Amino acid sequence: MKLRGDSMSEAEAVVEDMSVDWRGRPCKPTKHGGMRAAVFVLGLQGFEMMAIAAVGNNLITYVLNEMHFSLSKSANIVTNFIGTVFLLSLFGGYLSDSYLGSFWTMIIFGFVELSGFILLCVQAHLPELRPPTCKIMSHEYCPEAKGYKALIFFAAIYLVALGSGCLKPNIISHGADQFRRDDSKQSKKLSSYFNCAYFAFCIGELIALTVLVWVQTHSGMDVGFGVSAAAMAMGLICLTFGTPLYRNKPPRGSIFTPIAQVFVAAFTKRKQICPSNTEMLHGNQNNVPNHLFVPMSPNISPLLHTEKFRFLDKACIKIEDGTQRNESPWRLCTVAQVEQVKIIISVVPIFACTIIFNTILAQLQTFSVQQATAMNTRITRGFKIPPASLQAIPYIMLIFVVPLYEIVFVPAARKLTGRDSGISPLQRVGTGLFIATFSMVSAALIEQKRRNLALSSNEPLSIFWIAPQFLIFGLSEMFTAVGLIEFFYKQSLEGMQSFLTAMTYCSYSFGFYLSPILVSLVNKLTSTSSRGGWLSDNDLNRDRLDRFYWLLAALSLINFFNYLFWSNWYSYNPSLSLPSSPKQSYGKDLESNNFNPSKHVEAHNVKT
Repeated sequence: MKLRGDSMSEAEAVVEDMSVDWRGRPCKPTKHGGMRAAVFVLGLQGFEMMAIAAVGNNLITYVLNEMHFSLSKSANIVTNFIGTVFLLSLFGGYLSDSYLGSFWTMIIFGFVELSGFILLCVQAHLPELRPPTCKIMSHEYCPEAKGYKALIFFAAIYLVALGSGCLKPNIISHGADQFRRDDSKQSKKLSSYFNCAYFAFCIGELIALTVLVWVQTHSGMDVGFGVSAAAMAMGLICLTFGTPLYRNKPPRGSIFTPIAQVFVAAFTKRKQICPSNTEMLHGNQNNVPNHLFVPMSPNISPLLHTEKFRFLDKACIKIEDGTQRNESPWRLCTVAQVEQVKIIISVVPIFACTIIFNTILAQLQTFSVQQATAMNTRITRGFKIPPASLQAIPYIMLIFVVPLYEIVFVPAARKLTGRDSGISPLQRVGTGLFIATFSMVSAALIEQKRRNLALSSNEPLSIFWIAPQFLIFGLSEMFTAVGLIEFFYKQSLEGMQSFLTAMTYCSYSFGFYLSPILVSLVNKLTSTSSRGGWLSDNDLNRDRLDRFYWLLAALSLINFFNYLFWSNWYSYNPSLSLPSSPKQSYGKDLESNNFNPSKHVEAHNVKT
């Protein structure tokens, strides 16, 4: 039996032993996991992003010109497709954690996504699967796709959405699972992995926005979709090559049942009074024999009791009626179960604070591109910049900035803070949310300058003036997106990593869904009897896009201060923040029976 002072606690060993290789055998630290295994997952990340981004960024061209849907309907099809991709990430995370495991979820839904790309390629190549060719922008009648032609199209794009949505959270979580959080060296590499994953994302996005979009434009959509299918196939091959090296965490059954049991039990015992001595709660792990954390359920990791949401603690009150009968798990829960629910409730405000951030992203992909079309796009006499290609600007910058962040900033910050990641995930998210405000300030100033110049002298402003707003937002995304993924993964429990990581992608979905609602609300509130709202015309010189950008800048700043409140309110559960070395303060307190969870929660809040 290993005591707390040994190189690995029994609880850590229990969790570690649950990692198995592809044959179901216990993993060996010298053979499985680490960065050499994560590299294969990063390959899938880059290739999958390359494939999906090439389709998503140019899908409206195919829907409009080949399927002959109206402009408004085409726009709705594309936004619904993107929103569905991100929403389905929750489904993929649930399947992975509960039933399939991250590796098999990626394999299954990777082939689902590949089949969608192939179906799109076949339809784009065969004229009989599309409406008759015509010019949609001319005055001639162009019948839109109906019947089996429309069915094939929607089946293809939603196969892609289903596959990509279920892949995304598992790519991140499976790669992170290759690093043992109880090992100090691998703990440092875990933070580096999240930066590498974002770097692979940037490379895939950049290639999609430049090379693959060019292929679609000059060689046809069928060739473009075929290249996306080939990229997806390469990603799956890359994933399977790493099979012998992976550390796989097997599923633990439904992740929602223990959560539902807590709410049912707490409601059933709502009239009970919580004991002043929390040691009386069922399954409390603060003081146990031999100072060991032992999981109370195969679904729940060992967690220490915290003081937040005390009403949920009523689910742990054991009714003493003089009999020896055991209460139903729907009436009596362990402290570990309750703390799991507390963590999930606590991360929701952090998640909500990133929705405005992603609403800004939606504007950069819509109004900023429209803004660029009203500017001078000519670079040389024979070459013009496609406005949609402006989205590649931040990724060009990030392929240089992300390595500098990892190589220069993180080691310097690590010396000052003592954190493996340099700064905490919550600090990183906050930095990104603050920087995002200046992206909208820049957009508002440039739009005001462009509009005044167009109205006064009818002279278009150079498209290079619009680059700063993309560059600033790209920098903010490097902080926010990576910090949020790292935060959710590190605060997730064993068996819930993929599901909580999927919440990051849901933030994108909510941000894109909020965007049209915000535009409609602004138009309604700013319209008068003599003229429409700020964004009611199709002419940017008559619209007031600059005022809309100022509104977004104000909302972003308010959102930042809202985030500061919730990030300060958030408490790390000490069990999820145990240091790598058992000789550090937590272990000493445990060995001396003087462990005070609230003291360490407070300390973590200060660091955060």
